Amino acid sequence: MSRSAHPAGPRHADVLPEGHYSAPPADLNALDAKVWAQTVTRDEHGVVTVGGVDVKALAEEHGTPAYVLDESDFRARARAWRTAFGAGADVFYAGKAFLSRAVVRWLHEEGLNLDVCSGGELATALSAGMPADRIALHGNNKSTQEIERAVRAGVGRIVLDSFQEIVRVAHIAQSLGKRQRVQIRITVGVEAHTHEFIATAHEDQKFGIPLAGGQAAEAVRRALKLDGLELIGIHSHIGSQIFDMSGFEVAAHRVVGLLKAIRDEHGVELPEIDLGGGLGIAYTSADDPREPHEIAKALTEIVTRECEAARLRTPRISVEPGRAIVGPTAFTLYEVGTVKPLDGLRTYVSVDGGMSDNIRTALYDAEYSVALVSRTSDAAPMLARVVGKHCESGDIVVKDAFLPGDLAPGDLIAVPATGAYCRSMASNYNHVPRPPVVVVADGASRVIVRRETEEDLLRLDVG
Repeated sequence: MSRSAHPAGPRHADVLPEGHYSAPPADLNALDAKVWAQTVTRDEHGVVTVGGVDVKALAEEHGTPAYVLDESDFRARARAWRTAFGAGADVFYAGKAFLSRAVVRWLHEEGLNLDVCSGGELATALSAGMPADRIALHGNNKSTQEIERAVRAGVGRIVLDSFQEIVRVAHIAQSLGKRQRVQIRITVGVEAHTHEFIATAHEDQKFGIPLAGGQAAEAVRRALKLDGLELIGIHSHIGSQIFDMSGFEVAAHRVVGLLKAIRDEHGVELPEIDLGGGLGIAYTSADDPREPHEIAKALTEIVTRECEAARLRTPRISVEPGRAIVGPTAFTLYEVGTVKPLDGLRTYVSVDGGMSDNIRTALYDAEYSVALVSRTSDAAPMLARVVGKHCESGDIVVKDAFLPGDLAPGDLIAVPATGAYCRSMASNYNHVPRPPVVVVADGASRVIVRRETEEDLLRLDVG
């Protein structure tokens, strides 16, 4: 069957209850700059290119699915955050978003620090040459082995997450003849306007020590008494994919209140405050993220104002953007396998990946955009659901989107803004090997994380 004769799915926006989607865009071939990396364009044949390389060439050389990352875009975003906060603040890239040795080298070269939260992330950072004093170690349940490795390496800070960890880190540092710089992570009771699983500052969750009930103040008392620790500041993180700065304002007010109480009780003004990360990016045209310079200005003004009111010296600010740097720099390239119209509902478009390379839709009900990228089309739009190849009805990549009605097997489609958490949270569900990470820059592509193979899967199976 030719593409022009391909049976199309529903065409009109009245086939689903109101509120499940937006109206189809006027031009399905247009690419919304907000959700794509900076170098993404269509060439004269309608084929999408990134970094000067077209997606057909990428698919032919590297296969699909594949995460395609724009190196110049990553570097530009990292530089924008570093420049926005200036020499008087610290920017720690949150490695959990996506980490590889190439990324570590870029961060080092662009002057950013690195936040890690596991032994594996720490090993990656050290193996790629990140100076240990520019690394922070997070985590709500760090093992003694992870702590010891971090202390031996000389990491710049360890973020303490519990009363047990205060003692644990102090004991390990003292046994090694070191005094470890630490921050205490507190939960400030701010409910970020985000999904329950990624809101991290309300009391009923696993991270941090609650400010309520005096627990954070008690943690400070204990940390200040231990010879193995140098308490340098307080850490707060209120959630992820946040657009509204009001939550940071409330958090800063409460953190500064704790700093004032510490000064009044102990005669100590802690020199640092870390406000975490969590700033949102554009996954769809409806998202409107702030620029780094706006965020830097707002956060600096908030902290300065609160410290002036408390008659405190303004501490050095740290932030931890991860998604905000790497998220928009990458898209996932898929090949269409089947197109299944359901009369009166929508058309199911199955691709050669799915929840094993992007679990966020199933896990967080995340929304994404999608586009036909191997050609242009003048066909009328159809309401589509992009799904994966896994044996799971929740294997959805893009819940509702409009795609050209002549979409057919063999077409290439791409989901933008997949640089953060997709590869990091990827799995081998159904024994599907994980896709590669392909970097493009200056008209060339290279693999920085290779595609897994069936041999890789079998090598681990020693039964």
